[in-house]
Amino acid sequence: MMSIFNKIFKKNVFDNKETLEIVRGVSRGNIYPITNLIEKIKELKISGTLYIGYPILSSVDNNEIIDALLISKNIGLIVFNFPESTQSVDELCDIQDKIVYTFEANLKKHEELRDGRNLIISPQIITYVDNAKNFISQNKLYNFADAENLLNVFQKVKNELNDDYLKRINSAIQKVSSLKPRNKRENAVTDGSKGYILKQIEKEIANLDKWQKQASIEVPEGPQRIRGLAGSGKTVVLALKAAYLHANYPEWKIAITFYTRSLKQQFQELVEKFTYAHSENKPDWSKIEILHAWGSLSEKGIYSEAARIAGVKPINFQSARKMNPLDPFRFVCEQLISEIKDKDIETYDAILVDEAQDFPDTFFKILYKMAKGDKKIVWAYDELQSLSGTSMPSIENLFGGNIISDNFKNEEGKPRRDIVLPVCYRNTPWAITVAHALGFGIYRQDGLVQFFDRLELWQDVGYETDKAINYGEEVSLCRSKDSYPEYFDKYITKEDAVQVNTFSSPTEQYHELAKFIKNNITKDELTPQDIMIILPNAYTAQKEYMIISQILDEHGIPSHLAGVSTDRDIFHIENSVTVTSIYRAKGNEAAMVYLVNSECCYAGFNLPSLRNILFTAITRSRAWVRIFGVDPKMSLLKNEIDQVIKNDFKLNFQIPTKENMINLRMINKDIMSDGKFIKEVQKLKNEGFTEEELQQLIRDQYQN
Repeated sequence: MMSIFNKIFKKNVFDNKETLEIVRGVSRGNIYPITNLIEKIKELKISGTLYIGYPILSSVDNNEIIDALLISKNIGLIVFNFPESTQSVDELCDIQDKIVYTFEANLKKHEELRDGRNLIISPQIITYVDNAKNFISQNKLYNFADAENLLNVFQKVKNELNDDYLKRINSAIQKVSSLKPRNKRENAVTDGSKGYILKQIEKEIANLDKWQKQASIEVPEGPQRIRGLAGSGKTVVLALKAAYLHANYPEWKIAITFYTRSLKQQFQELVEKFTYAHSENKPDWSKIEILHAWGSLSEKGIYSEAARIAGVKPINFQSARKMNPLDPFRFVCEQLISEIKDKDIETYDAILVDEAQDFPDTFFKILYKMAKGDKKIVWAYDELQSLSGTSMPSIENLFGGNIISDNFKNEEGKPRRDIVLPVCYRNTPWAITVAHALGFGIYRQDGLVQFFDRLELWQDVGYETDKAINYGEEVSLCRSKDSYPEYFDKYITKEDAVQVNTFSSPTEQYHELAKFIKNNITKDELTPQDIMIILPNAYTAQKEYMIISQILDEHGIPSHLAGVSTDRDIFHIENSVTVTSIYRAKGNEAAMVYLVNSECCYAGFNLPSLRNILFTAITRSRAWVRIFGVDPKMSLLKNEIDQVIKNDFKLNFQIPTKENMINLRMINKDIMSDGKFIKEVQKLKNEGFTEEELQQLIRDQYQN
């Protein structure tokens, strides 16, 4: 019978509103002790995070994988060891010593966890066995527990954590402490300046939320889908997962692929940091490959590598664009799939895909052919960042019928196969609301442009309402307090977060842009690298940059056009304002974002794509966004944004009926699927029409 003391202890320490988060990493050996431990901790109503098969700790000899780790505000930091049944008490005590030494050595690498020469909190280790009575040690330092006496052992070793210590420990354990910004912002000295605000935000201790923990560590059998808003951490999560898999399975061949070329630099830096955090070694780049989706003769890519392995000559971009000027990548993927149907090109033990919304289903069929064994393909996406205006295909269509969505469910007690990241860490709640309003056309004079296929996705991505969301009914949506970090409310105002300016001519716009940026650097205490200028029309970006850069030069402001005046894989340059087309902006971010010539996205050919450009551009901002454009269309776009502000950043509109949803998709269907029109465009291209003339022709065709 439980003692009176234990009853009091259980009630005071364990009864709370928080829940136990279970993150199921790679576990080895007998599953029984894991299941038994989870059931017992749940029964005791302990809050915190229980990691299985995590973390991996570097030691002199090799890497140590921890069987289980509990981080609890009420209990402290508890390491669990599941021994083999044949080991003696002395052997198990030696193992405890080794684990504690290794764990403490790893924690002491983090300055924020040290108090002088000591750790702010020492880990406690418990060997979890079937019958603890048979493993009692004479030395009280060693702890053995089973389901019956676990509560007593917790009582003995508990060491409560305050909120600050809890954040520090989580940051170190999750490996995200390595993401601290290099810029110390020594020039940001004025209280309340934008530079000073950034300095305060960057001091915040980063912790993964429960969804990010699951997405970065859990490894199910077969494919895994990760959905999330811009700024929800999809790229960081994929880099963490790649490093975790690489540390667990150094013999595996792992590929990371993406759509935006400038992401390569970001992935290389992240994977290197996270791999070093796990093992104190650099990645083995022969085993973990960061590949652009297409590739070329001089640079390996997923498509070019699949073609090479299959003995097929890959088609380069220039040739593909001649054959299909509107969607060359879909064309080459279709051609390759038809040639490798019966060929074995299995190459990778795991494939991680970022920006999945930008890829055709034929690309995923290639990935399926290249993946070994149970097809560990992890794809992350945000549908509104698709710049083609097309929607993500169903799971069945994505992999050519090899995977059925009905079987793609999360199962209790198993790693999750489908994860939604609802918290937006990059964008203020005001910027993300404006971005969604423009992306969907919530306040557009002519009605909605596009819409989520599933109504529950609004709540999945962080919106709340006071009533159920139903087809055909009025709704009022706003960002929930849980959907963004507290520091936005603390440091940034909604009035400053999003601002709109209209101009009478492009020249006036560019001159005012330079004045704004000069003020950002001289008064707001931002650095040039904090600032990004986005040009929404990729075809005219170089011409526009020639004018903008000249005006910036007149104000003494250095700048570069990403991927053009730099290497194509380089995005940011120190002490230089980044100017970029929308396609290179994807996957990148800056504290202050200027979107110029926004009026070109108000209406035109492939309207969903144009509106997604607005969404993607606005969501590049980590703090402030300025939306510029030229009248008369800019005033119409400004009216939509003014409606968001007038409604206190709420989305008030009528949900379409199911019938209207179908009509909406038909009205805005992508003209790029029209094969006859594609042939006509190619014919005109062969007759000497320029890209700009063809784009105008396409817009005219759409409007007619």
